[in-house]
Amino acid sequence: MKIFYPHIIKSLKDYSKEKFLKDIIAGLIVAIIALPLSIALAIASGVGPEVGLYTAIVAGFIISLLGGSPVQIAGPTAAFASIVAGIVMTKGMAGLATATVLAGIILVIMGILRLGNLIKFIPHSITVGFTAGIAVTIAIGQVKDFLGLTFKTSPVETVEKVEAIADSITTTNLWGLGVGAIALLILILLPKVLPKVPASLVAVLICAAVVKLADLPVNTIGTLYPDITSAPPQFHLPEISVDTVLSALPDAVTIAILAAVESLLSCVVADSMVGSRHNSNTELIAQGLGNVGSALFGGIPATGAIARTAANVKNGGRSPISGITHSVVLFLMLILFMPYAKLIPMPTIAAILFIVAYNMSEYKKFAKICCERKVADILVLVLTFALTVIFDLVVAIVAGLIIHYAIVLAKKLLLKTK
Repeated sequence: MKIFYPHIIKSLKDYSKEKFLKDIIAGLIVAIIALPLSIALAIASGVGPEVGLYTAIVAGFIISLLGGSPVQIAGPTAAFASIVAGIVMTKGMAGLATATVLAGIILVIMGILRLGNLIKFIPHSITVGFTAGIAVTIAIGQVKDFLGLTFKTSPVETVEKVEAIADSITTTNLWGLGVGAIALLILILLPKVLPKVPASLVAVLICAAVVKLADLPVNTIGTLYPDITSAPPQFHLPEISVDTVLSALPDAVTIAILAAVESLLSCVVADSMVGSRHNSNTELIAQGLGNVGSALFGGIPATGAIARTAANVKNGGRSPISGITHSVVLFLMLILFMPYAKLIPMPTIAAILFIVAYNMSEYKKFAKICCERKVADILVLVLTFALTVIFDLVVAIVAGLIIHYAIVLAKKLLLKTK
């Protein structure tokens, strides 16, 4: 298998008008789904709402055009939210841009070195553990906006956020809680009644209308981000020096590891849905270039999004044209409708992210590993989960790998001595 062979080349060899129309329709539907998600994930990441769209537009386009999967949809994902928020809080957007560019370069190097298959050496208990841990950190991060709390400080770590929630619980805004509850009901019930209707968009439209027409005292995106803009992504080259590179390198490694793991897992899921076979090394190179492009145009880290990829497949997308269409449609939405995003209530954004956290929590897989009663797997699972919540992803993965392979080695040594 070639190191770099974009799937679009293969897809267009037997392309037809019928496939084109299906890809266009799928891309349009995925863009409608991605619009509120991209905004919500950007806010959860501590950046402006439009930055999420910049990411989905630029990185999504590049990764679809150059990627190794026919149906992968890329953009901002929940897995990056807490990581990005921490970097922005401590090093600003400039530090994030540098880290994202470096992460992109690392991903390209990984692809060139044919490291795409290394994902299979990461035990299932570790991926489930850190995914569940990320879901918990996202959910905790949304409690403030869902309840309309007023924090005295600006906590970064998850444990600090829990303490801040406990200290400020008496400042709960009941109007905000009511709006959040309405959004949550829509997000839970609508997919059961009308599965093809994008519930997040409906929740956004209804809750924004309620808050605006009733003039409720509820924070909106416009309250927190009054300077939100519909301007297209602008090219900006981050300052690169020895000091900035050394400072950003640990963050870049974290971003690269997570982008590689999540994007390749998404490719595996997509393969099972459409009966295709992705090129993992090509996908890593495309992910790297997509992240470099995102950073240079004001975006945040991106990777393959499993939920949006699945939506693409379910709506008929079968080639990278659907992913490219999704990016183009989002660009048009940014230009035409972004000023109206100011009306979106923050409790609605929190409700959307609660559902995102729930969907990515993998609680069934978590419970299954625990029920199998394999002490080694449970130990690695719980350790990875706890370290992800308390510290960060890299610490969790490294510790999980050390414990897992130490147990494997110990078992082999015991067998040899018998």
